[in-house]
Amino acid sequence: MNDLRYWVGFNIVRGIGPTRLRALLDYFGGAERAWHAPAGELHQAGLDHRSLENLLAVRSGVDLDRELEQIAATGAQVLTWESPGYPRLLREIPAPPPVLYVKGTLTEEDAWAVAVVGTRRASAYGREVTRRLTTTLARSGITIVSGLARGIDAEAHRAALKAGGRTIAVLGCGIDRVYPPEHRKLATEIIAQGAVISNYPLGTPPEGGNFPPRNRIISGLGLGVLVTEAGKRSGALITADYAAEQGRDVFAVPGSIMMHGSAGTNALIQEGAKLVLGPEDILEELNLTMVAEQMEARQVLPADETEAALLAHLSAEPTHVDELRQQVELPIAQVTSTLALMELKGMVRQVGGMKYVVAREPGVEYVVD
Repeated sequence: MNDLRYWVGFNIVRGIGPTRLRALLDYFGGAERAWHAPAGELHQAGLDHRSLENLLAVRSGVDLDRELEQIAATGAQVLTWESPGYPRLLREIPAPPPVLYVKGTLTEEDAWAVAVVGTRRASAYGREVTRRLTTTLARSGITIVSGLARGIDAEAHRAALKAGGRTIAVLGCGIDRVYPPEHRKLATEIIAQGAVISNYPLGTPPEGGNFPPRNRIISGLGLGVLVTEAGKRSGALITADYAAEQGRDVFAVPGSIMMHGSAGTNALIQEGAKLVLGPEDILEELNLTMVAEQMEARQVLPADETEAALLAHLSAEPTHVDELRQQVELPIAQVTSTLALMELKGMVRQVGGMKYVVAREPGVEYVVD
């Protein structure tokens, strides 16, 4: 992406968030034109005085090519709204972060994700519950999303890793930092078996105000949020609130009414969160009971001549189902039903408007005779 540097530049500017950046992109038609636009035009596009001053200061003081080099030096890649690899679930929330810095890998299977969060002051009960639930979810093919914090977050990440599953950590600081610092080894393990991501520019310290917006990304990356243990003032409840606003399911584990650490989860249940007594409560509610089987199905070869014929006419470029029908010379009902099965297997992907693309995974080849 030729204008990636300008996305990174705008992400450095204080006061230009998703809404203002969208307005600029719509007004100027692209990030590069918006970045180089005269001050008067930027003001006409809707930038207030302070945001405009901040932009002009960054524009004159930051070498964007050097910024990209520094990002690459950390081992991170940059994803934007325009990147094919931008997480699908996160893209669906209102005003998703325009830029993500990613260490590790994000995959299409990460759309089968559940966020697991809770108190930093986890009790023995909270840790054990988190381990048990997360282990089963990870073994079922569910990606575990959390915030790398002390307590419940760390337990969730570790349980997912130990179970051989995928996990994603969302930082409240720059991707070049790890907070808390004692979780550096854990972050390295997560990168090898998932991803560590941040929407904050390089060098951003872990300030308190960064974490509520970070929690919005945690909830946005999952189909639902599970709170295993939380007091009434726990930041995990902010994540649950964001989940509800985003239309995600909220799950909570009950605890003793005598325990301060369970006051938040008990209150969530009282307010309508789904009570969790076992992992099946989450898997069934989110219709995720067949994820492991679906992931296994991704490795199969074309099952018959129809699948092979459709694959032969598909590529990374979207092809309409009517065009496919003409190319393979088969009834439309047979084509659409086969495509539906192939999508379940992960062999193809519908990209809207009844158009399909092939969905090859790295290291997986579909043999067409």
